[in-house]
Amino acid sequence: MGSPETHLETIFRFATASGTRALAVDYRLAPENAWPAGLLDCLEVYRWLLREGFKPSQIAIAGDSAGGGLTLATLQALRDAGETLPACAVLCSPWLDFTASGESCKTNAGGDPMIDPASLPLIVGAVLQGQDPITHSPLFGDVSRLPPLFVQVGGAEVLLDDSRRLVEKTANNDVLDVWEDLVHGFQAFPVFFPEAITAVERAGAFVKGQLG
Repeated sequence: MGSPETHLETIFRFATASGTRALAVDYRLAPENAWPAGLLDCLEVYRWLLREGFKPSQIAIAGDSAGGGLTLATLQALRDAGETLPACAVLCSPWLDFTASGESCKTNAGGDPMIDPASLPLIVGAVLQGQDPITHSPLFGDVSRLPPLFVQVGGAEVLLDDSRRLVEKTANNDVLDVWEDLVHGFQAFPVFFPEAITAVERAGAFVKGQLG
């Protein structure tokens, strides 16, 4: 669920903080379109930017929740295709593990109103539609030779360990930015979570530093 319209305010704040222009991708959603339809859309948009004359060093990719997973999967697919990667990426509350094997799926169950761990298998079924969840989980793919990552997550999230395990795997001085007691996707709700303003500004500062 979601669209460029639902995320417009967050995108505006992020672009302002990073000093960039933003292009929001209206990628295809499940269950009407099974994985990897959304990933293919993200790849096409990146390649379109290159055809329009933008250099990879001028591009950052960012996404939240499922979009965070797509961000990582896009980087992995571009690298595997031998293409030049963008300067950096930002993953906010990313969903990276389709098997829900993170310990936080248990320890934070009931404390994150945005995600019920019991619903995750249903969502995975809608996205993958019979495909293997291990094979297609970005977390279990090769995370070597990626650009710098800024991974931001709430400490009360069911998906907290998706972010933790990613940064542990990359071992590449990537940034893990944990906001204690905040929930999944808090960056999009500054009315309820004032910390969202500072969190997005911090992510934007990372991008500004990487793009120079």
